[in-house]
Amino acid sequence: MNQQEKIVTMFDNIANTYDVANRVLSFGVDKSWRKEACDKTYALYNEKNLDLILDVACGTGDMCEYWDKRAQNKGVEVKEIYGIDPSSGMLDVAKQKGLKAKFIQAEAKDLPVNNASADILSISYGLRNVVDRKEALQEFYRVLKPGGILTILEFTKLQKQTLASRVRDFYMKKILPLIGGLLSKNYDAYNYLPNSIDGFLTKEKLVEELEETGFEVKEAKGYSLDISTLFIAVKPKTA
Repeated sequence: MNQQEKIVTMFDNIANTYDVANRVLSFGVDKSWRKEACDKTYALYNEKNLDLILDVACGTGDMCEYWDKRAQNKGVEVKEIYGIDPSSGMLDVAKQKGLKAKFIQAEAKDLPVNNASADILSISYGLRNVVDRKEALQEFYRVLKPGGILTILEFTKLQKQTLASRVRDFYMKKILPLIGGLLSKNYDAYNYLPNSIDGFLTKEKLVEELEETGFEVKEAKGYSLDISTLFIAVKPKTA
């Protein structure tokens, strides 16, 4: 079993407790992060009729639900929303929610979508779990329309140690694995989270990779002591 398969299996194993653990561990604040990501993206795209939104590494469908609800709030018509994830366990939970989305099992680096067909592509807290990240970014670029938007929410590695970062690290490395393990009965999965952040990119490095792929980065904003970072990038219309 390769590293990507191990990560997918881990998510299969925690799928049934994933939503509860997320709400508890984030104190519910992740809802505001997702809402703002959707609102900022719709405002930047500035179109009222969209063909397709893709949410990659969709997990249990949280972001698909936000794309739909915020579209209704903003008067935006979205023909189709696809949630794409390699974990069958996570998709099984998503399908039970009755969301306005079609769920597809696939990897981020191999999306079953035509070239230049998506208006918006999002990936929330899943990019650091993609082993072949650069290939995935190229795939995101391929499926987006010229002028389409890539929206990323992610836990990024901090470039400098500050008091705030020490507080964040203490929570991530000591408190989160304990609570997540108790809720899910899977301590390994929630020890993986802080380790995956340490092994991931800084905000600045991810911006660099996005630009190398061809995207124009419009925003890279940290939330809640930089626990979470929002990236909004555009595929140039001349692409």
